[in-house]
Amino acid sequence: MSAFKTGLLAGAIALSLGACASITSREEAGAAARASLPETPEAWAAAQEKLGDVEVGWIAAFNDPTLSALVDEAQTNNKNLQIAAANVERSRALARQAGAALKPNVGLNIGASEGGVLDPGGSSTQLSAGLQLNWELDVWGRIRSGQQAAAASAESAQADYLFSQYSLAAGVARAYFLAIEAGLQEGVARRTVEALQETARIVNVQYENGLASSQDLALTRSDLATAQDTLTATAGARRDAVRALEILLGRYPGADLELRDGLPAAPPAPPAGVPSDILERRPDLVAAERNVAAAFNSLDSAKAAKLPAISLTSNVGGSSGSLSNLLDPANVAWTVAGNLVAPLFDGGARDAQVQISTAEQKQAVAAYGQAALDAFGEVESNLDQGVVLDQRKASLTEAASEANEAYRVARLRYDEGETDLIDVLSIQQRVFAAESNLVSIERQRLEQRVNLNLALGGSWE
Repeated sequence: MSAFKTGLLAGAIALSLGACASITSREEAGAAARASLPETPEAWAAAQEKLGDVEVGWIAAFNDPTLSALVDEAQTNNKNLQIAAANVERSRALARQAGAALKPNVGLNIGASEGGVLDPGGSSTQLSAGLQLNWELDVWGRIRSGQQAAAASAESAQADYLFSQYSLAAGVARAYFLAIEAGLQEGVARRTVEALQETARIVNVQYENGLASSQDLALTRSDLATAQDTLTATAGARRDAVRALEILLGRYPGADLELRDGLPAAPPAPPAGVPSDILERRPDLVAAERNVAAAFNSLDSAKAAKLPAISLTSNVGGSSGSLSNLLDPANVAWTVAGNLVAPLFDGGARDAQVQISTAEQKQAVAAYGQAALDAFGEVESNLDQGVVLDQRKASLTEAASEANEAYRVARLRYDEGETDLIDVLSIQQRVFAAESNLVSIERQRLEQRVNLNLALGGSWE
């Protein structure tokens, strides 16, 4: 049988056997990943009522053009996001590289040589040109499994990049609200200092006129010093919060970002969908499921590597002493060959690779299960936290109102000489503390909305 016929026969055998190759499908990998999860309920445990589909564009729900502009800026300039984008490009290139082995490798060989003898002297030139073809026939699906593993890894990187975008939008929103709150807390601290400065001035005048004791004077000065320390600390916290936001935006952290004077109103709680939907909606869970698919295909590739490899090689080219005769049919030769290489002994390297791939598959499945449980926990916690924060806001609002009324009455009684300064100062501190608590709870409610939207996998756009 000629070499050409032998090559054709090897190719036919390879193509027929290739139909039986074991390639893990996306459905099989997804089913294996979901089998690691506990039974998923039909509704969220912390939801008080049936909620609708998860919404997108939740940044716009805060109705704050400044926030929307900052999120857009961060999506363009954030360095960590650029790293994630580059990783996606790298993963796609690796997938293309892994798939290149499925196609024949064709090369062009051009050469020239000159030689002769020393006596009586003289030389001759030999020119050659040819095409070389090498093609490993993917009989058992080893190359295809590796290519599909690389493709699944690229899809995982793409999903991670998408979740990085979501996380960055949420991070900017949280940093923005925190910076505004820090400015508001600084304002509360400054008003506290101003109030205590006026109180200290009055007490000092009264002390000089024998109407206040040295104890009252020392007490007011102590409270003033403490308030000044708080003001210094809150001013520093505001600058730190602004710097953190500037870094997310890709700006130099100069703490000179202009922000609005107050927090936006918290939007209504978003619809939460049902727990099972989150598995397909959250990009980080999609990434984890794609890692499972990559691990399954890597195992298929490792198993196929233990089987014989069949390849075809072919050469066609000419050789002549002159360029004009290089492609003369009389000077052109060709070969076609089929090769089968079966591993006999490798010191256990291939078996070890199968064991490694099996362990990595188990890791990927467990990692997916843990990521899903964490995601369920984030949604349940944030749904519950929304109820808690709404109740706390109502209580703190009432506390602030009552503290202001108590302070008003105390000032009247102090002016009439019916109470002492210690009582007035104590109630005044309650007023400022209540105001500070209200600012803090408003920021927490905004942050809860951000965290819930991120946990649900809602797009920020």
